Amino acid sequence: MSRLNSFYIPSEQWIAPFSLEGGEAKHLGKVLRTRVGDTVRLFDGKGRDGLFSVSEISRNKVQLELLEETVHEDSRALTLAIGWNKSSRRSWVLEKAVELEAHGLIFFQSEFSQGKVPAEVKDSWHDKLVAAAKQCGNPWLPELETVSGTIENFLKASAKYTNKLILWEKADGESLIDTDLFAKESTIAVIGPEGGFSAREAELFIAEGFQPCSLGNSILRWETAALLCLGTAYLEKQKKV
Repeated sequence: MSRLNSFYIPSEQWIAPFSLEGGEAKHLGKVLRTRVGDTVRLFDGKGRDGLFSVSEISRNKVQLELLEETVHEDSRALTLAIGWNKSSRRSWVLEKAVELEAHGLIFFQSEFSQGKVPAEVKDSWHDKLVAAAKQCGNPWLPELETVSGTIENFLKASAKYTNKLILWEKADGESLIDTDLFAKESTIAVIGPEGGFSAREAELFIAEGFQPCSLGNSILRWETAALLCLGTAYLEKQKKV
């Protein structure tokens, strides 16, 4: 059986009678030329997906009938927090966070950030997550959050996590991270912006219980460090499946 085309439906709309509207309906009917009677996959980004039969296709709306529903257990552990950067690689990191099953992504204001972090998550970021989930089949979308203002604001927002890590280039040489830490429940790992953390920020993180860890001897770009964290967490999680 060939791979089914996937479409996103918000969780609040996961209720009969099922329908797709707007861009998703256009993509199904006009772009992919799906026909009545075809079977497609829908997911809600909250761990639920299902097989549906297309029952009606109109100009701006598609009606579907549920054939089979699956609710997936949430085994995601890692939330990755990244100091705000002006970088074209942000979209790439959003994509990889879906493929590697991150629990969440937080963009926060750091002293060395380039520009100001947006007060709210942008719709275009969510669209990137959805596109990546369609491609890889992940029924979960990472939770997105921005934290503006001072680093103290971020520390307050991160208080709910039980396993807190700061990936810091000045961590001592014996603090190479134990990769199993990435797979612990309720984990947040913090990466600085392109210029790294200031001494004051590092002191504040450590004072608030963040464990300073090293990713090795190389000086990594922020997106490389992000991918290394996401990939390590993904592999550690697979060991426990």
